Amino acid sequence: MRKKREAAEPVVSASERLLFGGPLRYDMGWNQHADAFLALTFRAMLTRLPGMLSSSLRLARQADARAARVVLAAEAGRGVAQAVSLLAVNNALGKLLTGPDIEQRLRAAAPALVVMAVVTLVAALLRAASVYATGRLEPKVERVATELYLERAANVELAAIEDHAFHKLLDTAQYGARSARHMIGYSTRVINAMISLVAAAGVLTVLHPALLPLLVTMTLPSAWSALTNARRRYESFHTWVQHARAGQLISGLLTEPAAAPEIRVHGVGPFLLRHFRSMSETAEAEQARLSRLAARTGLIAAAWTGLATLATYATLGALLLAGAMALAVAGTAVIAIRTGAASLDTLVLEINQLHEEALFVGDLQRLYTAAAERAIPAGGEPLPEDPKEIRFENVSFSYPHSYPHDGPPADRHPTGGHAPAQPATVPHPTGGPPPGKDLPGKDTTGTTPRPALDDVTLTLPLGRIIALVGENGSGKTTLVKLLAGLYTPDRGRILWDGVDAARADRRLLAERIAMVAQDFKRWPFTARVNVAVGRSTAPMTEERLATSIAEAGAEDVVADLPRGLDTLLARNFSGGHELSGGQWQRLGIARAAYRRGSILIVDEPTAALDARAELEVFEKIRALSGGGQTVVLITHRLASVRHADLVHVLEHGRLVESGTPEELLSRGGVYAELYSLQAQQFTARVPAPKPA
Repeated sequence: MRKKREAAEPVVSASERLLFGGPLRYDMGWNQHADAFLALTFRAMLTRLPGMLSSSLRLARQADARAARVVLAAEAGRGVAQAVSLLAVNNALGKLLTGPDIEQRLRAAAPALVVMAVVTLVAALLRAASVYATGRLEPKVERVATELYLERAANVELAAIEDHAFHKLLDTAQYGARSARHMIGYSTRVINAMISLVAAAGVLTVLHPALLPLLVTMTLPSAWSALTNARRRYESFHTWVQHARAGQLISGLLTEPAAAPEIRVHGVGPFLLRHFRSMSETAEAEQARLSRLAARTGLIAAAWTGLATLATYATLGALLLAGAMALAVAGTAVIAIRTGAASLDTLVLEINQLHEEALFVGDLQRLYTAAAERAIPAGGEPLPEDPKEIRFENVSFSYPHSYPHDGPPADRHPTGGHAPAQPATVPHPTGGPPPGKDLPGKDTTGTTPRPALDDVTLTLPLGRIIALVGENGSGKTTLVKLLAGLYTPDRGRILWDGVDAARADRRLLAERIAMVAQDFKRWPFTARVNVAVGRSTAPMTEERLATSIAEAGAEDVVADLPRGLDTLLARNFSGGHELSGGQWQRLGIARAAYRRGSILIVDEPTAALDARAELEVFEKIRALSGGGQTVVLITHRLASVRHADLVHVLEHGRLVESGTPEELLSRGGVYAELYSLQAQQFTARVPAPKPA
């Protein structure tokens, strides 16, 4: 009952209920480890410790085997040195406390004192060696683990990135690399504490068998107190972390540039400040609760330790009075008991931390396995050197039922103190089709969503301009992603002159594709890199850059940059520069031109351009087609596709019309209807103003 009453039970404040509809909770993969940590007991520690230490050792050997051996040897040597030091202390005390005069006593104790000095020096050297080797190991372990994480994450299918379960594993496993680094330090301290504890216990056993139980009696209270408070803080963190993050979110909104105009015009500042204060006061009450419980637990442990200490010294006194123990032995025993107590305290805390880090390293290992299973297949059939057409035959495709919408947690370590809290982040889409694009048909009635593409059969003649037309959700973007090999069809085939793309070498297929998406990545690098990243494996030459920029009509964009192509395009860095949407789109087209793929996919290329710039861009696109490049164009501005050689019209994931623009207009179908609706926006008569 007491444990239940002490559990963190957050009170949902009125502010939290009003602003967020109740307790703010993000569904993060790392939340799954809360129960595993809270279930850790003394017995579980001993059971899991060998596995955790062996896991840490494997990581260390993989990163730097030599440094790992140095750490192990140094820590083992320090333990031996501590045992020798305690025995030397006992010998020195025995000589100093017996003898006819002080000079003879000092002379008799001199060898033991020399041994103590030498051992102290050796222990210092071993500690320095361990610190140095651990300092070398930790960054190497993190780098190796991070590289493996990034390599596997970058090599999985796009469908894996957009899969909610896999993406949650990515979110959780991203902490595995840092945890792997921390495991090295924690393991080193665990090994040191274990060896020190064993050394102290061994010396006590040699001195007198009755002393070992006294060590356990004195050290258990503080160990219990440390474990109880750590578990309590951890439980509170997982219960309250989203409440704290909600308060950080509010404070971030008050300084956010996007929200600044409305905050000032609508006077939202005082409203947000009031609720920030309310939520902060609730969080402060939780911290006060933890402090109160920690103080109570500390008092109980101190009282227990005091009684145990009294019993220990009473036992030592009784042994001295009975003549069963020499005074020198009693003095050594006091030193050994205090040393062992400190080692056990350290051991309990470090095992707790080691256990938590091991959970996240385990997630990293699970990611390695899952990523290998969902990796882009290597090898395959070669594609035709000069294909004439690409044919979709009865192609159907459906997106998964859910998409990842969880950003990484800003912090997670409530007890270790090594992961400082970061600014709050709002959950944002990290995969899946972007907002406003061809999302799969979501069903609001609870039935199975309709497919994004449904039994589509069409031909893309190469060396031409092909336009894909349709309303939002019709399947246009999905189709070009299938064309680029980002997805594979659920049913049907995509044939390159008879070669099924599903059996082709995916990397060679990607080599032939260049893509300009409406939401293409705006890399926070220089303008030069933003263009050249289109073909990062090619030598970065000024001639190729200039040609690509000219083909995209982006000369003026580059000319207006403060440092030309060497201008950093990231406003959040010192000296960074920001482009407008239209300028970014021109750089995106230059990037595609730099790639020089035989098939150029252009998805809404003029969405951020004015009418004059739009005409210029389409002229550039037509010029690319004139040079033999295939252009697959997606646009909602139907007047822009009048020069297309072929138009495919999609509706609700199905192909409904195909033909030249003139043919489709003459048929009076879906294309003609959409064209007419857009034309009316420019030809509708404007009412004449009434006379004054």
